[in-house]
Amino acid sequence: MKVVIIKYNAGNTKSVENALLRLGVQPIITDDKEIIQQADKVIFPGVGHAAPTMQYLKERNLDSVIKNLKQPVLGICLGQQLMCAHSEEGNVEGLGIFPVQVKKFKSNNQFEKIPQIGWNSIRNLKSTIFQNIIEESFVYFVHSYYCELSDYTIATTDYILPFSSALHKANFYAVQFHPEKSATIGQEIMHNFLNLC
Repeated sequence: MKVVIIKYNAGNTKSVENALLRLGVQPIITDDKEIIQQADKVIFPGVGHAAPTMQYLKERNLDSVIKNLKQPVLGICLGQQLMCAHSEEGNVEGLGIFPVQVKKFKSNNQFEKIPQIGWNSIRNLKSTIFQNIIEESFVYFVHSYYCELSDYTIATTDYILPFSSALHKANFYAVQFHPEKSATIGQEIMHNFLNLC
């Protein structure tokens, strides 16, 4: 199986690579359009700022490449947010794969810290990517922005308000949390993604 991690100016590619290696998969980390298009599975990770990242993707025509992929694609964290229509972070238009708005958390009191950093639960699991994952399983989050709930929501999490911790449309899957940092639960989710047809 040929698994590609899209290389761009955002972090966490190494931790995603290490998670795949633990599953017995040697990924290719690249921004080469042809290699990405020929992959069996594509992972679009991200830790960074939305606006400069979208600019980087557009300059290299990777925005068009990602939107037109036909194989299973998994967006992680910023990768999920950039797959949406618009982000308040930098007031930037995303890839538009999901017709979803990305908004900044607004704290109501001193106990609601932004960003959300740490473990939180996922519920209302609706996809084969969550096969063998039980409701209220805990996964690891680091984010100040969230994807609104929509018809494409396949998992929800509560932090300040309910939000989409995972989305799915056609061959595109996306998670706000970091499966590569979410211990055995995250490893099972990545395993399920790799097993998608």
